Amino acid sequence: MSPESVTPAADRARAALHGLAVGDALGMPTQLMARDQIAARFGVLTGFRAAQPDHPLAAGLPAGSVTDDTEQALLLARLLIDGSGHVDPATFAGELVAWEQQMRAKGSSDLLGPSTSRAVAAVLSGVPVQESGRFGVTNGAAMRVAPVGLLMPTTDLGALLDRVVEASSVTHNTGVALAGAAAIAAAVSAGIEGASPAQAATVAVQAARLGAQRGHWVAGANVAARISWAISLADPADREQSLDAIYRLVGTSLATQESVPAAFGICAVFPDDPWLAMTAAASLGGDTDTVAAMVGALSGACAGMAGLPDEAVRTVTEVNDLDLDAVAAGLLALRGVP
Repeated sequence: MSPESVTPAADRARAALHGLAVGDALGMPTQLMARDQIAARFGVLTGFRAAQPDHPLAAGLPAGSVTDDTEQALLLARLLIDGSGHVDPATFAGELVAWEQQMRAKGSSDLLGPSTSRAVAAVLSGVPVQESGRFGVTNGAAMRVAPVGLLMPTTDLGALLDRVVEASSVTHNTGVALAGAAAIAAAVSAGIEGASPAQAATVAVQAARLGAQRGHWVAGANVAARISWAISLADPADREQSLDAIYRLVGTSLATQESVPAAFGICAVFPDDPWLAMTAAASLGGDTDTVAAMVGALSGACAGMAGLPDEAVRTVTEVNDLDLDAVAAGLLALRGVP
């Protein structure tokens, strides 16, 4: 399909998925590292790097490789397409188990995250899917939820949130995790509809407030309020100070209430440059692959494919044998948008 024949919505939907994968691959070699460790080994990332031989999760992965963030997002996308826009939680749990077994067979150490692993084990032991995710507070739901943003418009945030819960609750059925996932899905959807990064963030805060009312209550900071706070720390005229504040104050761990607000804050530091936003996220320390993947999905949805370097998109597509354009087209068809 020639660029001239791609509609604006389709272009932004494609960019959301490509941005997710590019950000994920940028953050692959730096995940779980402190900011000063990344600076010592890599400096500020300006492109893809292979994982160091001593990396606890990614050792042996070549430059441009994606991680579980992209792979689980594509797994969810496939289930949504096959299910005409819906996903059965029990089926999803089974697919996650099968995915992890494949990763183990390949010798990978980058397996299911703590909340997802615990929830899947609960399902396999007979715990109802309505209860399996009651302790899931990490960012596993948010990292993979972008396909829901491609599927659902923002005209009815309640309906969008229903799909977020459907896609998340088996592993992350808490108000904190659902708020974070709702924020990412809503912002991606808003971007596809033509929103600017600031406008998409406003919709994300609204969705996060609704998401906090779903699932099981757990003690945790308010995700919507922390997104607004993280954005307030962002000053595009002073990027280094802004990133330092996000790293030290907001946090970049796998906790939903840290990593999701951090992603929005980083996007606000680089509102017009998805590539710089993703490389900054990958250099910041902590759960870098997930934060950079979310940054890529958010900024890609708002900027479109023109905001992503052609060479970066080509590298990630070829290294991982991805067909993200077809996935985007399948989800948009269910949305009813060409």
